[in-house]
Amino acid sequence: MQSWWKLYFILLVQCSAGSFYDDPDQVLLHSGPDSDKELHRKWDFEWGFSGISTFAHLKHVKCLSDRDSPFDIGIIGAAFDTAVSYRPGARFGPRAIRAASARQTPFRGFNPRRGLNPYTSPYTILDCGDIPITPFDNALALRQMSEAFLELGSRTPALIQGDDHSPKPKLLTLGGDHSIALPALRALNKIYGGPIAVMHFDAHLDTWHPAKYPSPWESAQSDFNHGSMFWIASNEGLILNGSSAHAGLRTRLSGEGWDDFVDDERQGFMRISSDDIDDLGTKGIIDKIVDRIGVETPTYLSIDIDVIDPGLCPGTGTPEPGGWTSRELIRIIRGLESLNVVGADIVEVAPAYDGTGEQTALTAAQLGFEILTSWVGRGLGQKAEAKQGKVGNIGRKRDEL
Repeated sequence: MQSWWKLYFILLVQCSAGSFYDDPDQVLLHSGPDSDKELHRKWDFEWGFSGISTFAHLKHVKCLSDRDSPFDIGIIGAAFDTAVSYRPGARFGPRAIRAASARQTPFRGFNPRRGLNPYTSPYTILDCGDIPITPFDNALALRQMSEAFLELGSRTPALIQGDDHSPKPKLLTLGGDHSIALPALRALNKIYGGPIAVMHFDAHLDTWHPAKYPSPWESAQSDFNHGSMFWIASNEGLILNGSSAHAGLRTRLSGEGWDDFVDDERQGFMRISSDDIDDLGTKGIIDKIVDRIGVETPTYLSIDIDVIDPGLCPGTGTPEPGGWTSRELIRIIRGLESLNVVGADIVEVAPAYDGTGEQTALTAAQLGFEILTSWVGRGLGQKAEAKQGKVGNIGRKRDEL
């Protein structure tokens, strides 16, 4: 019996010595400096769960202080939430959305619905970090955001097409509360030389007169809030009256009548309620929006995550039951690629109220992916048309990316 155990031990040692883990040929000792190309091959790679948290593992550049890194599309965070009327916390939205985008990578970024990978396209997409916005002074914060959006939006993009129009880079802003749309519109007004349309997805109107937030302590600064920024923008002439739209509405109104709707119509918005999806379907809503805005008009796309039902996206500041599903909203956003979207935001993600699965942030990250895909797809389509001689003098109303 003792001899049998001795033979078994010898065989076990021999098998172990020949295992993969003990084979010295599998461990290549460093014999000299690698070339730059070899270093990139070995180490310039990240798994979804590794690396510093940027949106979709994109290269991080502090674009506001670095003019030597041109981009076609910039992801910019606006970590600001001191203009909210209910639950704060959206200042942490940019960080949460970036973390939730971790499974978006260049090697797993091909979008089957569009047949392209935005992260490996000819366009340069950078994560430009966050605007350093003060949390103590809303008037100063508004100025900081306005100047930041104007600075970045006025840059020369990385890929110049050589057409007879002046190209502009695009910004996808990660909020932050919804008030950040006002400085974005102020910047776009200067960049494009006039008012632009707004495509607004939200449970709420956000065109409320500031007086609809009553207080015995009046303050001009309190006019700037996340429910009145479109009212301010409209009165400043920033929004193209008659070509803008809300979608996903299910808000309660002020007072005892329809005054909020009357004021909203004066500002030139068409309203699509959350319930309308039951009658129109996603395609009907897409068609209604495109018919309203058209495919030439410069448009700002603004997505408040509370347009989605709080049962699916609870991580937001002013939740309203009865909203759309994430699938319905994503399908509608995909269907709006024909719009001439010159800037976009995803706002009101407040991760403190999100579920353990981070479903609100995940949805926001997916919406960002769809916006980037549509921007790249539209831009590549226009480049192909230009090469074939199908695009003439595009002018201000047609975008170039």
